[in-house]
Amino acid sequence: MQNKATLRKKYFIVRKKNYFDINSGFFNPLLKLVKKNYTKKIINISIYYPSSFEANVLKLFEVEIIRKLKILLPVLKKKNEMRFHEWKRNNVLQINKFGMLEPATLSKHIVPDIMLVPLLAYDNQNNRLGYGGGFYDRYLNKYLKTNNNILTIGIAFSFQKYHKLPVSIKDVKLNYILTEKGIF
Repeated sequence: MQNKATLRKKYFIVRKKNYFDINSGFFNPLLKLVKKNYTKKIINISIYYPSSFEANVLKLFEVEIIRKLKILLPVLKKKNEMRFHEWKRNNVLQINKFGMLEPATLSKHIVPDIMLVPLLAYDNQNNRLGYGGGFYDRYLNKYLKTNNNILTIGIAFSFQKYHKLPVSIKDVKLNYILTEKGIF
């Protein structure tokens, strides 16, 4: 079995080589899941600002239902913690220490109902290979203890699937993986 560092290097290259632009239809299975399972008026959904050939979650803004959702973006804090803050599409962003975009003006921290999670690779057991910082796993390990209603959905291309990822006890398994082939 390959180690995580080797797999990260491999899947950065695979994603860059095979990347393609998606359209808003990519998110139809997600939107069906939201309509079916959520009756709340406002749903807090965390996205990420795409970079490095990640699937472009900003395409969600082309879908009308987005107006009924409160969009959150991750913000890195001291002690390598991550929090989610509300973000509207035209709000100013700033670059954090990892070169990622995050809201410049912060609202209070909001725990997401639905979390769209970036990844480098995934497997049949909904394990995720992230970038190695552990931000999402630390957040989920902390907040799933008090709010086990966070629905986690990894966003990927089907070519990012790996047969069996190495996992540690700190890794959090995702509820679903969404690719251009559907939601699993």
